[in-house]
Amino acid sequence: MTEEELHGCLQRLKEGDKDAFTALHDSIRHQVYGTVCLLVDRQGDVADVVNEIYIELFRSLPQYDRNRPFGAWLNGMIVRQCSNWSRRSWRRLRIQIRSRENASELLLPGADTPLLEQEQRGELLQLVAGLPPKLRSVVVLRYYGECSFDEIASALEIPLGTAKSRHHKAMRKLRQHAVFTEEDEMKGDYTCLSKVN
Repeated sequence: MTEEELHGCLQRLKEGDKDAFTALHDSIRHQVYGTVCLLVDRQGDVADVVNEIYIELFRSLPQYDRNRPFGAWLNGMIVRQCSNWSRRSWRRLRIQIRSRENASELLLPGADTPLLEQEQRGELLQLVAGLPPKLRSVVVLRYYGECSFDEIASALEIPLGTAKSRHHKAMRKLRQHAVFTEEDEMKGDYTCLSKVN
């Protein structure tokens, strides 16, 4: 869907056209779901976060600035909702731990459920899942969302230099934690890393 078609769809949605919602949903659902899968640590939380994103989209629609690219606006909303969810999850976890000293349900960083592992393309994406949220957001928007640094800065509402700096730090951390054997290098099994650089 082109930007102009999106704007028309958003206008019809504001006017209450249910078909406009279907068109918008069909246009953005893969982007929303895929980005949330990469930003949220627990696969079981993905559906809840996606629902919150659609709710926030409807709430924020009147404030959407048509002069700003819709994709950047949507990416910013996705990242904010994922960050909010992670913060709330952490608070809930701390409350559970305090109330049950013998609780064994600890959230582990990273997403290691079989469904998410199928969606992840190898070891590199598992390393991305272990990055701090601010760095992970930049990497996901850059390589999954195929955003430029300008678009990332706009989506995250940060200066361009900060977006580039976070990208650099993320790449450095990924290189530090990526371990390849000589045999892997001979086979070329590390090529996914060079695509990220």
